Amino acid sequence: MARTNPKSIARAKRVKRIRKKVIGTSERPRLRVFKSNKHIYAQIIDDAAGHTLISMSTIDKEFALGDEKGKIGAAKKVGEAIGARAKAAGITKVVFDRGGSIYHGRVKSLSEGAREGGLEF
Repeated sequence: MARTNPKSIARAKRVKRIRKKVIGTSERPRLRVFKSNKHIYAQIIDDAAGHTLISMSTIDKEFALGDEKGKIGAAKKVGEAIGARAKAAGITKVVFDRGGSIYHGRVKSLSEGAREGGLEF
């Protein structure tokens, strides 16, 4: 008997479906979000060149989880920081890739923080 989790299969299908539609270019790179139970990760990726331009996460020393009000506050702080770092690198427009997660909670907070940091979706 197969030991596959129906949730993980559905999530993998969502990721494939989203990746077919969301493609980052050098003018408008892709902002990819991944969340684990403890941390949230954000990367700005140029798919044409296959390079990660900027990456931030709550693992970084400047984003200690105890500083903010829980994980949602830390996600917003990461979004603001990646927006500011992208703006300094000359990136103003991105394509948002939620990575199979629902646009709610930490993912929504990170995207709002990135908008406040100066990114356009």
